[in-house]
Amino acid sequence: MDRLRCILFWLIISLTALFLLIPTIIIVPMSFTTTTTLEFPPVGFTLAWYGKVLGSSDWQSALINSLSVAASAAILATILGTAASLALHAASFRGKTFLIGLLLTPMVTPVIVLAVGMYIVFSGWGLVATRLGLVFAHTVLAIPFVVVSVMASLRMVNPSLAPASLGLGASRWFTFRRVTLPLIMPGVLSGTVFAFITSWDEVVIALFIADIKTRTVPIMIWNQVRTNLDPATAAVAAILIIISALGVLISHKLRESR
Repeated sequence: MDRLRCILFWLIISLTALFLLIPTIIIVPMSFTTTTTLEFPPVGFTLAWYGKVLGSSDWQSALINSLSVAASAAILATILGTAASLALHAASFRGKTFLIGLLLTPMVTPVIVLAVGMYIVFSGWGLVATRLGLVFAHTVLAIPFVVVSVMASLRMVNPSLAPASLGLGASRWFTFRRVTLPLIMPGVLSGTVFAFITSWDEVVIALFIADIKTRTVPIMIWNQVRTNLDPATAAVAAILIIISALGVLISHKLRESR
């Protein structure tokens, strides 16, 4: 009976994984088709659609925008999220749980609600249709992932190490840089990766904040799906999937190293 339960368990897990992954993975072989329309199974094999994407100035501009915005948002979210995590972990006050929940609300709030709210606020600040506004918007969306990851690492750190360092005459900055930060670095890097991925494939908020000069790869895909769906769109989607998968793999390896 135990063996049967084990087999059923892994069978259910495998079928669930296939159900979730097949709609995503199926787009990859479709990007190699020789036809001008999306077909499955794909007809023939060609890399022409990847060449079309990489040789297009519009796609190149969108790729540069996506990389720069995602990198900037990830760095900013990592700094702010790590600082907030350290402060919340060290402090003890009434309402701490509520404040942590407030920081994590972007993870559970519908994206369309965040997009409308950010558009209204950023319009008053003159940040709509700017790269800086898109970076700030994605930073808000990414901070909770950094907070969750860093606070999980802080819970595994011996709380007596920092006071011991301070007691031996080290400054707070030296203690943070040489004692605390190395211990929580896997969590910090893991949060950075998740922050990058969050910004990298986000489209709803970008549709509200970005303009034609700051449009990202997900916006380009959205426009292509609405107007001219061809295998080049599948090629871009495959690139996004590969980069996101690599990010998740790196994050998993960082978590294992903690």
